[in-house]
Amino acid sequence: MSARLWVTSIVALAICLTVLATVTVYAFNHFPQRTLGRHEEMESAMDVTAGLRFDDAGRPVSVQLSEEGAWIYEVLPTERKYRILDEHGNLLLASSSAQDGGAWIAGNLSDAVGKIRRVEIGTKPFEVLTLKVQHGAATFYAQTAASERFVDALVGAKVKQIPAIVKTTIFVATIIFGLTLTFTVRRILRPLREASRAAAGITPRNLTTRLSTKGVPSEIKPLINAFNAALDRLENGFSVQQQFLASAAHELQTPLTLIRGQIELQPEIEDKELLLREIDLMARQVRQLLHLAEVSESQNFSFGEVSIVDVAQDVVAYLARKADRKEVKLQLETRVAPPSIWADRSALFILLKNIVENAINASPLNGTVLLVVDGVSVQVQDEGQGIKQEYLPFLFKRFWRASDAGHEGAGLGLAICKEIATAHEWRLTVSSLVSGTRFVVWFS
Repeated sequence: MSARLWVTSIVALAICLTVLATVTVYAFNHFPQRTLGRHEEMESAMDVTAGLRFDDAGRPVSVQLSEEGAWIYEVLPTERKYRILDEHGNLLLASSSAQDGGAWIAGNLSDAVGKIRRVEIGTKPFEVLTLKVQHGAATFYAQTAASERFVDALVGAKVKQIPAIVKTTIFVATIIFGLTLTFTVRRILRPLREASRAAAGITPRNLTTRLSTKGVPSEIKPLINAFNAALDRLENGFSVQQQFLASAAHELQTPLTLIRGQIELQPEIEDKELLLREIDLMARQVRQLLHLAEVSESQNFSFGEVSIVDVAQDVVAYLARKADRKEVKLQLETRVAPPSIWADRSALFILLKNIVENAINASPLNGTVLLVVDGVSVQVQDEGQGIKQEYLPFLFKRFWRASDAGHEGAGLGLAICKEIATAHEWRLTVSSLVSGTRFVVWFS
């Protein structure tokens, strides 16, 4: 956005300067006398009127010109002339070559004030400008005359330099504007970049965060406000979803326990083992739903110093009977005595339990599930068939199960592990080996 704004502004400036320069050069090339000529005549006449000196009686006695003006009238007396006249047109003062001859402009002098008239002085065409000079109650007139040849030469010399000056001006102005615009754009867009970074950091775990409108341009504030309003709706919907999930799981636990008890007390029920198995599976899924609802809210965690080895030993002891039924060997290795970590002990137990339980289910008879604890991670490796590469991106999604899964489940175990790892800012990786799968929980 900043690059497009920068380029657009530079192009717009270049176009505007080019159009302005083209118009200026065209005007000077086609109407030089009307532009530069009149300006030069006016400056010369003002120099004469400013240099008038008067005696005590109020009559003009001399003209003190600027150094440049005096030099021009002295060097080019036939091309530059001036006269000072009274209100009746009588000659009072004049330059060296303008003392003889008749009036330059016939008629009433007041009608010629401020106008440039083309007249013949001698045999040469001149441009004459008349200005009115008021001194006390007396009125005088100052006239300056410049030959057309002199005006053409002067204008030609100045017009010749204009294209180069215009090109240089456009080039320098574009560079300065481009450098200035770079800092300006960065400063203007800084609040927007900060808002973008803040928005990128918002996750389901910090939906209460809102983007600040402080320092944000008024044109962007409606977008920020709309985004915050969307977060309000998202937070409310997420909260309702979590509440429903927890409530449903809680409400299902008691009926399942009662049903299981009733079935166990009635010996005449056929296929009792199958029914109990289905009820146990449902109860397990309900517990997983409860765990998922709990680990999805950061306020449900209770952090403290936790020994990784102790938790790993508890997991091995808890799943020992399941491993024995599956005829799988559970093995725990501690290669480096790890320090205690800051974590929720129950959450770490659930995370490792789910991974190890999956490893037991995936292992063949007489297989081995190995837990390796070192200073920075816990590794869980099985000897199963491994996970297909196309399945890896979906492993941690809720309710996802592979079509060829060899054991029952709701597809929530690894999703719960991912939630716990995210809440603790741990990394959870998985890789498919030649024989089996390795899950690694990285604590740093």
